[in-house]
Amino acid sequence: MVRAPPIRILADMRKNYILDANILIHDPQSIFHFADNTVVIPIAVLSEIDAFKKEMTARGYNARHVVRLLDSLRNGRSLSEGVPAPGGGVVKVYCETERLFEGSRLPADLEILRVARTIHEADPQTPAVIVTKDINLRIRADAAGLKAEDYESDRVLLADVYTGQHEHAIAPSMIETFRSAGSIDVPRNLSVHPNEYVLLRGEGDERKSALARVDAQGKKLVALHQAPQAGLCGIKPRNKDQFFAVDALLDDSVQLVTLMGKAGTGKTVLALAAAMVQSLRRQAYRGILVARPVVPVGRDLGFLPGDIGQKLDPWMKPVLDTVEFLLDAGGPIHGCSDAAELLRTGLIEIQPLTYIRGRNIAKRFVIIDEAQNLTPLEVKTVITRLGQDAKVVLTGDPFQIDNPYVDANSNGFTYLVNRFRAQPVAAHVNLIKGERSTLAELAANLL
Repeated sequence: MVRAPPIRILADMRKNYILDANILIHDPQSIFHFADNTVVIPIAVLSEIDAFKKEMTARGYNARHVVRLLDSLRNGRSLSEGVPAPGGGVVKVYCETERLFEGSRLPADLEILRVARTIHEADPQTPAVIVTKDINLRIRADAAGLKAEDYESDRVLLADVYTGQHEHAIAPSMIETFRSAGSIDVPRNLSVHPNEYVLLRGEGDERKSALARVDAQGKKLVALHQAPQAGLCGIKPRNKDQFFAVDALLDDSVQLVTLMGKAGTGKTVLALAAAMVQSLRRQAYRGILVARPVVPVGRDLGFLPGDIGQKLDPWMKPVLDTVEFLLDAGGPIHGCSDAAELLRTGLIEIQPLTYIRGRNIAKRFVIIDEAQNLTPLEVKTVITRLGQDAKVVLTGDPFQIDNPYVDANSNGFTYLVNRFRAQPVAAHVNLIKGERSTLAELAANLL
């Protein structure tokens, strides 16, 4: 008699998910995202989290948040026995009291492997799955005959990331109507979201073309905002993607702009140029706030001497370089001819994202650079800080991630792009062509 494969039987069974510390730090709410399954947190994982709780960073905040969530679940019940979670599952802290006070304990990763094996041996009919962002731990689990996977709740495959633009063929006469009237109705055979961009091409005559944006109601294609004759601080768009970016950056009704692209496509320089024009020349905003996640590339420099400004200087130097470049190209602003003067006057504020929590940022043009290094929770923290009449621009390249806890599919930047794709206050532009230099473009494509 041929029996059905076991996997078909197990597919509908409940599972025991053993969580690594990096999952809880990445998303404290993750304990509620495993449906009606059992979430197991080894006591060694709580010890790891305890080491972070005093940090005045996003990691420290998340560590404290996890502990508060677990404490709120107790409510007179025992986490060691398991308490019900709102989604229908069970949350359990795994602790073997006879091993708790042993002088020598296994490293956290090995302890997770041991706990997973112990749970599986105690209940072999229920799959035990380690959930971790540590690739090495997933490999070691596989070598030990255990199941392991990444946290999938907030993953967005790069192939599925919203591009924010279309190419559509219409009658050449409609392109002429669009150019003269400044708008046309969205063609019936074109499915679009608000603030999506469209390259219109003439049917049978591709020499005729026009760039358009879907209006906030999703009913009309409208003409793009144009940069001033002298450009944005001397900078003019060089390709269609940059024209799309300039339109989104200059439209005050678009409060959230995401600019995605590889190195050299002009993300940061366009964002800063638009911010300086809108805030410092047109005075549509009170000032500019630029923030970056403090994530080192390669080996960390370690402790840096000096006050907060001196400590941040190495991290914020790329922003200052861009401001200097724009001042050289477009001339002084408010009598300031270098970036240091703009910083001293307070017209431009630069700070790490570590200190943005708790702020209420109103009537500011906010730029979050290198946003691909943020987790979804950190992105939520940033966006919820925005007050009235503020605009935020996030720039990022999902292929250049330095944060060990996120990857191209799980970072907060791509998560934000997909979640806001249909919102009338948001616009997304994917910049493809590098414009920094021929060498930089070759390096981005070949290396």
